[in-house]
Amino acid sequence: MFQFETQLKKLKYEVLTEVARLAKNDNLTVESIERIPYEIIQGNKAMYRCCVYKERAIVLERAKLAAGYLANGDNVDDEFVDIKEDDQIIYVIEAACDRCPINKFSITDSCRNCIAHKCNEACNFGAITYAGGRAYINQELCKECGMCKNACPYNAIAEVMRPCKKVCPTGALDINESDRRAMIKEELCVNCGRCMSACPFGAISDKSLIVPVATKLAKGRKMCAIVAPAITGQFGTKISYGKIKNAIKKLGFEDMLEAACGADVVTVHESNEFIERMEAGDKYMTNSCCPGFLNYIEKTMPSEIERVSGTVSPMIATARYIKHIDPETEVVFIGPCTAKKSEAARESLRGAVDYVLTFEELLALFSAFEIDVENCVDELVDEASIYGRGFGAQGGLTAAIENYIRSQGLEVNFAPVKASGGSEIKKAMTMAKIGKLQGNFIEGMMCEGGCINGAGTLVTQFKSKGVFNKTNAQATRKSVTANEKIKEYEGIDLERR
Repeated sequence: MFQFETQLKKLKYEVLTEVARLAKNDNLTVESIERIPYEIIQGNKAMYRCCVYKERAIVLERAKLAAGYLANGDNVDDEFVDIKEDDQIIYVIEAACDRCPINKFSITDSCRNCIAHKCNEACNFGAITYAGGRAYINQELCKECGMCKNACPYNAIAEVMRPCKKVCPTGALDINESDRRAMIKEELCVNCGRCMSACPFGAISDKSLIVPVATKLAKGRKMCAIVAPAITGQFGTKISYGKIKNAIKKLGFEDMLEAACGADVVTVHESNEFIERMEAGDKYMTNSCCPGFLNYIEKTMPSEIERVSGTVSPMIATARYIKHIDPETEVVFIGPCTAKKSEAARESLRGAVDYVLTFEELLALFSAFEIDVENCVDELVDEASIYGRGFGAQGGLTAAIENYIRSQGLEVNFAPVKASGGSEIKKAMTMAKIGKLQGNFIEGMMCEGGCINGAGTLVTQFKSKGVFNKTNAQATRKSVTANEKIKEYEGIDLERR
C-alpha cells in the first residue's frame, strides 16, 4: 500500500481512483459522480472541516475536476473532454478555500515603542498608529508596500503571505476583495501548479484527462505511454523503473518509452542550435523543455521570446517518433508536470501527444485497474543515456549539453546559468533582458530542483532525489550516446515553431 505524505495527497488519490474506476467500467454519469463524496467520506463525523456536509461538497468539486468538468459549484453540465490551446489547467475549488485571514504586515511583541518611530516616518499612507506602548498597523489603510518593515530597527514587523500567493511566479494568484477567496488571473497563469502544491487546504487542483485514458484502455485502444525521467524515486526504493514499465503495460498500453530518449535527441539538436546562435551573434539562448518556463517568458517578458530555443521538448520529440512509426497509436505522456497539459494542447505541437497525466493520476489508474506495482515483473529499461534521464533534475540539461560539446570536441564557449523556481528564473531573465547575464545559456526550470519537484509528483524531492540519482545511474546498462539516438530519430521534426 502506497504511503501518502499528507492527507491531501491521499484524498486526491481516492477521488481520482473512484473516477477512473467509473470510467473503466463505462459507468461515469452525473449520478455516479455525485455519489463519490459518500463513498469517500462515510459516517456523519467531520474530520477536517466544520461539518461533514462541507467535506462532501469539496470532494464533489474535486470529483468534477477529475472527471473533466468545471469545479465551479454549479451543476455538472460543462464538459471538458479535451484541453485546448490557452485553456486553464489550474482551478481554485472555491468551497475548499479557507479565505486565509492573513494580513501581510503586522506588528509583533518585539516593538519597543521607540522614540524615533521610523516605521511611522516610512509609511506614506498613515497606516501606523500607537497605543498602549506599541505600534499598530491599520489594515484598512495599509498598502502592503513593506516600507515600515524595512525601516524598523528591531525587526518587529512580521511579513506573512498566503502560501498560494507567495509561490506564484507571475502574480496570477490573487485574492478576491469581496470574500477573500483565492482567485487565478488566467491571463498571467503559467499552469505550473506551484499554488496547488502550496495550499495546505487543497483548495487548488488541476483539470484531469484520466477519464478518456481509462475508458480507452478498458476498451483496448492502441495506446503508448511516454514516461518522464522524474518517475524514478516516486514509488520508493522497492519499485524499479522496470516494474513501473511492466505495470504500465498491464494497464493496457502496448509499450512504454522513456522521455529520456527524446531528451538525448534534444541534447544534440539544442546544442547545435546554440552553436549556430552564438556564431550568429546572439547574446544568449534559453532552453524550451520546461513549459512553465516558456509560458513565463511569453506572459511576463514577451520581448525575450525569440531567445527561447526552437527545439521541441523531450516529450514532443518522443511522441513524434511514435507517431512517425504508427500514426494510429494514441500517445499518453506521464510526468510530474501540470504545465505539460497545456504544452500538449499548443496548436503548433498538437497531434504529437494525445493525453497528459501526472504521476498522481498514474497511481490512481493502477488502483482502478487493480495492479500491484510491487509484484510486477522487473523489465529491462535501458533505451536512454544517463544524461537524458538527468533532465528530470535541475542541471540535468546543462550537464547533457556540456557532455555533448566535450565528447564531440566542439569549440564553443558554453556558459550556463541554472535557474529553478520562480525567484531564480525572474532574476536570471531580468539580468538577461538588461544585458547583464553572467553567461550565455539559461536552463530554466519552473519547479525548484527541477521536475522531481513538480506539482504532480507523489513524494517530495527530498525523498525522491536520492533514489532518482541512484536508480538512473544503475539502470543504464548499455552505453547509449546522444549521437546514436539521433540516428533513430532521423526524419523526425524537432522544431518547435
